[in-house]
Amino acid sequence: MVIYKVTVRTGEIEYAGTNSYVYCMLIGERGESQRISLDKYLQRDLHRGDVEQYDIPSDQDIGNIWFVKLEVTKYIVEDYWFCLSVLVETPSGETLHFPCYKWLNNCTILLREGTAKRLCDDKLPVFLTHRQAELEEKLKVIRWKAFSPNFPRCIDADTEEELPMDLKFSNEKSKDFTSSGILVFIDLFLKKFTCMFQDSWTSTEDFNQIFQDVESKASVFVKDHWKEDWFFGYQFLNGCNPVLVRKCEMIPKNFPVTDAMVQASLGKSKLKQEIKNGNIFIADYKMLDGIVANVIKGVQQYLAAPICLLYLDKQNRLMPIAIQLKQTPGGENPIFLPSDPELDWLLAKMWVRSSEFQVYQMVSHLLKTHLLAEVFCIATIRKLPSVHPIYKLLTPHARFTLEINTRGRNQLMPENGAMNRALGVGVQGHISLSQSEFLAITYRSLCLPESLEDRGLGDLKGYYYKEDGLQIWSAIHKYVINVVSFYYGSDQEVMDDPELQAWIKDLTEVGFQDLKNSGMPTSFSTRAELCKFLTMVIFTCSAQHAAMNNGQYDWNAWVPNSPCSMRKPPPTSKGTVTMKDIMESLPGISQSCVQMAITWHLSRTQPQVRMLGDYHEEHFTEAAVQATIQEFREELAGIGRSIQVRNEGLDQKYEYLSPVNIENSITI
Repeated sequence: MVIYKVTVRTGEIEYAGTNSYVYCMLIGERGESQRISLDKYLQRDLHRGDVEQYDIPSDQDIGNIWFVKLEVTKYIVEDYWFCLSVLVETPSGETLHFPCYKWLNNCTILLREGTAKRLCDDKLPVFLTHRQAELEEKLKVIRWKAFSPNFPRCIDADTEEELPMDLKFSNEKSKDFTSSGILVFIDLFLKKFTCMFQDSWTSTEDFNQIFQDVESKASVFVKDHWKEDWFFGYQFLNGCNPVLVRKCEMIPKNFPVTDAMVQASLGKSKLKQEIKNGNIFIADYKMLDGIVANVIKGVQQYLAAPICLLYLDKQNRLMPIAIQLKQTPGGENPIFLPSDPELDWLLAKMWVRSSEFQVYQMVSHLLKTHLLAEVFCIATIRKLPSVHPIYKLLTPHARFTLEINTRGRNQLMPENGAMNRALGVGVQGHISLSQSEFLAITYRSLCLPESLEDRGLGDLKGYYYKEDGLQIWSAIHKYVINVVSFYYGSDQEVMDDPELQAWIKDLTEVGFQDLKNSGMPTSFSTRAELCKFLTMVIFTCSAQHAAMNNGQYDWNAWVPNSPCSMRKPPPTSKGTVTMKDIMESLPGISQSCVQMAITWHLSRTQPQVRMLGDYHEEHFTEAAVQATIQEFREELAGIGRSIQVRNEGLDQKYEYLSPVNIENSITI
């Protein structure tokens, strides 16, 4: 008789324990152990957080252990069990780690030892059969769906309840999300109640009535400085959407700015000279041109498609020097200047900020982080078995993403959803905008170093999104290179991995099938190509989302700074704007309250967060890879310390890309 000592770990999250019957058996190269019940003394032992040890007898030494077999059968009612892992100590004293990290219910599962294996590493038919069976089962459950033409594909689930248990929020996360939503609507009601005797705002100071309990120091700073030109320009670099502005190489033909117009801003210099010196920048919202505006409760909303010219002055401030609110020049589309009447210039800047809000929320945030990440997640689950090293690398960066996106489609997109209740683009405008912007995506635009290079912003000082983002990108890239190099000894091994090649093909040719000529790879020929793509995936799912999401409330809680919609059309002449015009253009009371409530809900501190590099679930068991993960964490900690030191000297701290504020995955 041979005895194997087995340690079974149950998760610590709510309802992780079970009353189900659970049986365990070891399967090895020379046979099987006895099948034992994991119920000591006829009691259900697998409680939340339990670490239970068992002796599993075998009539003989079964040799190398291939699988831990777990059978879960319901006791009375359906009862899921969240198994973290199983440790097996052999008679020779060797300890083997079998990761699980799955919800189990009325099923039989074979766990493999934690060493990552490519297809070519598995020589035995039993392992090849196991890999294939796992992938076939996942293909049945995880299916692509077309949300709309010319859109990234999404998960085939109409509600979060249809998602497999392993892809859902934890119970704690689900309860928090629901209770937070309730708090949002209570806060929304109270804010509206304080203003119930008003039909509309009469001055921008009236927004204080719904701003009085705001605790965000950044939001208060925005409120105090939002009218100032330097702060308007600063937001293009370090606000919610630091990815639109670019260096201006020449003035667009549809933006007839002259030297006489900008002389007061440039002093003795000329526009052509400042362009040559690299001091002129541009933000062009042409993607909004032709988008049909929303109608909210019977009230027509309005959109613009501004072009904004900015000048990097001697104090290294990005200053707006000319704004045109429509794409086609003409007598009823004047170019607004800082020298114009104060209210003319203020309203022109508000229109730019409102356009920014539409593009930021719908394109930079929703499309280019949430929806792209969903494609990465689905392809990874469908095409890579859980023993594959790239699956182990990417799975922490897919946590909760499919549920938050499914909830988003259910709660943002309906007729009574937040999008239709507040945003100028509305649901139909969002779809049109996202379709055109999806088709315009390039691979280079998703890779931070190339994106900065293409926008001509590589050497711009005071651009903290760039500075911090490049550090994070570099750290992720180094980590990915170390992991990939451990498993792939040559470029040929990358080319010869059929599962890896099937993954990238499913991702680009199915998930992104409408995206043509983007430069996105459809296969990998070298380790360098693979490492770059994996870096982009991890960066998008973690740091890029943090930069786009975490500052929503900071920058948008003071509604005049970022109006979610405009209720009057853009001005067609100068010198006629009154404060009444401005207040009638800005969002009304209800819209303003929705804007504040939703941006708080979507950027608040989350429960059960896993920050970048916090790989709580040990999918990798090899000592060398675990050492690489620790090096990654230490590098991130160093980046965090340098950002903290930098921020101590800033009036407006940039903290969104500090590693302590970056989640591994998109969970909100």
